Amino acid sequence: MPRPFRPVTLEPLRRRSKRTAGLAVLSLAAGLLAAVPAEAAPADQQRQRDFAAAAQEFGVPENVLLGVSFLESRWDFNAGTPSTSAGYGPMHLTDLREAGTGTHHDEGEEDPRGDDARKAKLPVTPAPKPPPPGLQTIDEAATLIGQDVATLRTNTTQNIRGGAALLAKYQRETGDWRAAVARYSGAKDAEGAQSFADEVFDTISKGVSRRTDDGQNVTLAASPVSPGRTQAEAPKAECPKTVSCLSVPAPYQELPDNDYGNHDKADRPKSQKVEYIIIHDTEGYWDTAMDLVTDPTYVSWHYTIRSSDGQIAQHVPTKDVAWHAGNWYVNAKSVGIEHEGFAAKGTWYTEAMYRTSAKLVGYLARKYDIPLDRAHILGHDNVPGTIPSTIRGMHWDPGPYWDWAHYFDLMGAPLSGFGRPGSPLVTITPDFATNQPAFTGCETAGKPCPARGSGSVVLRSEPNDTAPLLKDIGLRPDGSASTMAVSDIGSRAETGQRYVVAERRDGWTAIWYLGQKGWFRDQRTTSPAFGLVVTPKPGLATVPVFGRAYPEAEAYPANVPVQQVIPLPYTFSAGQRYSLGNVLGSEYYSATTFDPANHVVVKGKTKYVQIQFGHRIAFVKADDVRILPAL
Repeated sequence: MPRPFRPVTLEPLRRRSKRTAGLAVLSLAAGLLAAVPAEAAPADQQRQRDFAAAAQEFGVPENVLLGVSFLESRWDFNAGTPSTSAGYGPMHLTDLREAGTGTHHDEGEEDPRGDDARKAKLPVTPAPKPPPPGLQTIDEAATLIGQDVATLRTNTTQNIRGGAALLAKYQRETGDWRAAVARYSGAKDAEGAQSFADEVFDTISKGVSRRTDDGQNVTLAASPVSPGRTQAEAPKAECPKTVSCLSVPAPYQELPDNDYGNHDKADRPKSQKVEYIIIHDTEGYWDTAMDLVTDPTYVSWHYTIRSSDGQIAQHVPTKDVAWHAGNWYVNAKSVGIEHEGFAAKGTWYTEAMYRTSAKLVGYLARKYDIPLDRAHILGHDNVPGTIPSTIRGMHWDPGPYWDWAHYFDLMGAPLSGFGRPGSPLVTITPDFATNQPAFTGCETAGKPCPARGSGSVVLRSEPNDTAPLLKDIGLRPDGSASTMAVSDIGSRAETGQRYVVAERRDGWTAIWYLGQKGWFRDQRTTSPAFGLVVTPKPGLATVPVFGRAYPEAEAYPANVPVQQVIPLPYTFSAGQRYSLGNVLGSEYYSATTFDPANHVVVKGKTKYVQIQFGHRIAFVKADDVRILPAL
């Protein structure tokens, strides 16, 4: 239970300017006057009361406390699980000791480069460095309020008190609330910390209200605040001006044995159009990611985003090709963004990270004319294996707990469909908070994951809750059914993806998925969509499905080895239909030498059609299919 209210201390406020202090005092007073007595307030207002009580107890302006918490967790509890940066509870108090560490780049058998013309690049990740002290804030918070660490991880009231106590301490030490908020971010560099503070105070100025994942209604009323940085500095990298963006270059360097690393020079979009933005999760903390991407023997990606404050670092110019997606065709036509996450048990992402990532993706989409939809903004888990032998090794980040709907809302491109009711084309749009599939293996193989919101919809082979999941012959060549393991994407549709309805029956909907009917209870799980669908041409019983859109053999010049066009082990049969994502020319970027003068883009006459075939996209030859309106 929270402690009784104490008289508000204004001592920390006296060190600020009169104008700023006055605004904070007025805001705090307004919040206190509006507070409803605890015994009269409804149960879904408890978190609002907890914020008000903690603000009064520790002398923190209530709007500042609410603003910081919103940028960390959106006021959610997240079932007591850690974020991908080891933060717990509404105030994101970090406990790396409990959450653990890990990295996904050395998991499985994926070659991040994915180019058959070169030896597979299988990175070996060194042991992680000790985490910086800023990633263990829960200990100090527990000491300040006289509670044990376990309580702060699991009790939202005490978690909020701990965060308020930390903010008050930081204000006493800095003499300024904006500086205290910047310090709370945990950022080691001033620019990243200041960017976090700017985002918090911008949120305070606009206000926000939402219902949390555990049913609490919380409101931050809009209130005027003093401006932060008045003039945007010229970005040091390819980033929007409204974010903090560092340049941490990945090396382009010759290595022994006629090798080089860790990316390829190019001249995009002149040489090739950038079609995709790929969302990754590092599962390793920021310092480790910086060490790895600056190692010429390792692999690369274009950007990393820090969890605590949303700081962005650019590593590879977007005109160049990074080695990140495990599919060379996709690498050559994409920008890769890694999101910091070093909690092996982490299942959620900070609001600060979502916001700066959304700004970066919006900026890149405008720069390269990339549509803001799920056919072009892909997770690493949506990238197809190149040939049958590479499917099983492909990575599955950012995973089922990435909130695609919220992410696209931040970009101003909501994913809800706009089609007519009853449309055969639907967009997957479950309610993230209440959609809670029973995944296993988040912490221990076979053990249930904590119940929490997800953007994933699990598909079954028949319209009943006990039917087996679908089969993914690429992941399981033995023909066994998919599982509920958190890493198993073989029978799972994701928020924002579009599929064609195969059948509807008694409250269940079936979609075409990997050549099968995938059933799910359609309880506001989809939205009608409009668009185009793809089906085999008349007379063709099946058409081959590919993981890359490479040219025909005749297109290759004599000095470039022909890349085989090998079908994936799936069946796209007559009568089935899949959502069209794009119509593409056939291309292969030959870049096997350190000297970019020898690099060449091979373009063929073959046209391909991108489809949403399963959890991952796939390609079919345009000559094999018809493109029809979804009617």
